[in-house]
Amino acid sequence: MRGLAWINRSQTMPWDFAKRLKAKIEKRIIQSGVLLFMIGFLLGRAFILSEMMPFALPFFASVAFLRKDRAKLAACALLLGSISQNIDQILFIILAIVLYGFIRKLTMRWEKHLLKTVPLLVFSASVSARVILHFLNETMTTTNFFIAAVEGGLSAILTVIFLQSIPLLSTKSLKRSLKNEEIICFIILLASVMTGTIGWVLYGLSVEHILARYLVLVFAFVGGAAIGSTVGVVTGLILGLANVSSLYHMSLLAFSGLLGGLLKEGKKMGVGIGLLIGTLLIGMYGEGNPANMGPILLESLSALFLFLITPKSAISQIARYIPGTNEHSQEQQQYLRKIRDVTAHRVEQFSALFQTLSLSFSPLNFSEEEDQNERDIDYLLSRVTAKTCQNCFKKEQCWVKQFDKTYTFMNEIMQDREKVTADYLFQKEWDKHCVKAKKVSELIHHELSHYEASKKLRRQVQESRRLVADQLLGVSKVMGNFATEIQKERDNHYQHEDQIIEALGEIGLEVDHIDIYSVKQGNIDIEMTIPFCKGHGECEKVIAPLLSDILDEAIIVKHEDHAHYPHGECRVMFGSAKAFIIETGIANAAKGGAWVSGDSHSLIELSSGKYAIAISDGMGNGERAHLESNDTLELLQKILQSGIDETVAIKSVNSVLSLRTTDEIFSTLDLAILDLQNASARFLKVASTPSFIKRGDQVKTIQSSNLPIGMIQEFDVDVVSEQLKAGDLLIMMSDGIYDGAHHVENKDIWLKRKIREMETEDPQEIADLLMEEVIRTRSGQIMDDMTVIVAKIERNLPKWQTIPRYSFATNRKKAQ
Repeated sequence: MRGLAWINRSQTMPWDFAKRLKAKIEKRIIQSGVLLFMIGFLLGRAFILSEMMPFALPFFASVAFLRKDRAKLAACALLLGSISQNIDQILFIILAIVLYGFIRKLTMRWEKHLLKTVPLLVFSASVSARVILHFLNETMTTTNFFIAAVEGGLSAILTVIFLQSIPLLSTKSLKRSLKNEEIICFIILLASVMTGTIGWVLYGLSVEHILARYLVLVFAFVGGAAIGSTVGVVTGLILGLANVSSLYHMSLLAFSGLLGGLLKEGKKMGVGIGLLIGTLLIGMYGEGNPANMGPILLESLSALFLFLITPKSAISQIARYIPGTNEHSQEQQQYLRKIRDVTAHRVEQFSALFQTLSLSFSPLNFSEEEDQNERDIDYLLSRVTAKTCQNCFKKEQCWVKQFDKTYTFMNEIMQDREKVTADYLFQKEWDKHCVKAKKVSELIHHELSHYEASKKLRRQVQESRRLVADQLLGVSKVMGNFATEIQKERDNHYQHEDQIIEALGEIGLEVDHIDIYSVKQGNIDIEMTIPFCKGHGECEKVIAPLLSDILDEAIIVKHEDHAHYPHGECRVMFGSAKAFIIETGIANAAKGGAWVSGDSHSLIELSSGKYAIAISDGMGNGERAHLESNDTLELLQKILQSGIDETVAIKSVNSVLSLRTTDEIFSTLDLAILDLQNASARFLKVASTPSFIKRGDQVKTIQSSNLPIGMIQEFDVDVVSEQLKAGDLLIMMSDGIYDGAHHVENKDIWLKRKIREMETEDPQEIADLLMEEVIRTRSGQIMDDMTVIVAKIERNLPKWQTIPRYSFATNRKKAQ
């Protein structure tokens, strides 16, 4: 194993060393100023229209503003470049730099935002320097002044461009993608630098033409036709202005960038073929003589050779900052994944924090509570003895020689005061044992009242701690589930993807992209990108039924985003259909036919695949009772939708309502939680009337007993579980229905009989008939607020039938 590890390290060491060496060289070149010097040298040689030098001063001004410590290096590079090209122009560069520095010092006193004024300073310095030189040479004419103004304007524009593009020449990785404007500015900087190579010839080939075509190849391969043609136009225009005789190269570069971008699917050779085709087509007509095609074609081949030997890592590094590329998408996904992981980690930390807080608020266990009670009794007896036995002459006799007997007597007096008083023998022995028997007994009874109050208060605190602990634990579980949901990652389900793409292709539907997050039974989660769907329901009518057959489960469209323009993309999310659905019917009436009822009801669809039905009856009638019951249901709905367990939710509602007001106005709660995957039901009844389940000709009663919501701060919630089936009817009602029948002794039997005798299975009809039966027994009088909810459990049958997958290959085999 050690040998294998050494071999693996020896294999990776050269690659790591080369990678570190490359990074170190790049860092040295940039930090030492070599790259900046090379750019300045070439810009010092750059001309346009044979006499304008609009590149030198903007470069110096930008470097002086961005890196003041590199200003002298930039000035020296510009002067050396000017000397190598045309020594007569060195005076213009020197004079322009001096004037720029002088004007900048003057304006720094009044202008705080120097960035906005740098282009204006460059314009002033460039025009002034050119005018002064013309005046000294006695060549000042209107034409020369106009040319100086144009040169100054170009210098101001290039200053704005260089201020945005020079910071990109850094070893620091950008944390964002480049905007289109920044890409163009960077290309203008590179093209401006290339103008400094005009006149350089290598084996009869023009260096600037090779570099320009190489630049077009790189960006056409990275960004496609749009970026490639744009780079070709910009580069060709700048080089054409520097050398008017080769202005036709702008067409060559633009057309080559367009063709190369269109052929980028053919990798590097495809882009190279685009350049060669553009060279052949434009070169023949641009030169006007096919005989001159040799050098032009060799220049393109040289650029193609440089492009082919360019490392893939360098091109990928450029592509990371170009919007629309795969590398840029991966970079964005990696960034989003990092943000997601950080967010999930923070949520998990909060979940752990709430769990720790829950443990700290957890009440004492039974043994700890027993120990606490014993300590409280000891403290009680110690206070009694401090006031009575401390100064008694029999202290040593009672508490040293007869400690157990004295302690037993006092404990008996404390445990059962009435029994001790009625027991003559015990009282006689106690009087004989203690000389202050009456005083000690009275003091024990006095302290005992304080002990009972303290014990009751401690019990309330323990219940409050238990409630807070349950709430914190519920929040911890919700946040833990949320963190898991955030970290939902796209799993590898290549087999299912291939099946789906093949099946859709067989019926003529095209799919651009598929993301399968989960294929678990009952929790399928698939996202799909398809071409413009035109809103005809293809996803619901065709794709979802086909997925149902492939995954052997009912699939429905959960969400669909239609494209708002022709040939756009539609984003569709598919998920598992619930195994059961709930159909409900509701009937309610206020006392005496009033507008406001003290009853409130709510139907809540929870995100966990459950369905909640709740009825709350406020104490009394009218608006005050309605507000009380409505507040109960609203608070319960918010807590349930947050994902907290229903038992904790009811306790939380009870705690809030019991502390909110001192009025003796309470409310009942009848809650049923139905699981739509397996039809299981949990009933939580708080001082509510029984519910009924009708299955065929049988009717079952569901009931439990709890005090009303808000009456006391602590109570235990009885939970009744039942397994329902398709076709079952659940009938829930308030006391106005249950107790409303007049002259009926056994209301439970009467309601069961009425429900059993109903021939209809429509929930709304059953609700209406029940209310009508109750009102009829009262001779048409509504004596109390009445609410009844009937829910029917049915299997969920998709609207569109499952489409079986039809394979042409299988069909051919069967035919053979």
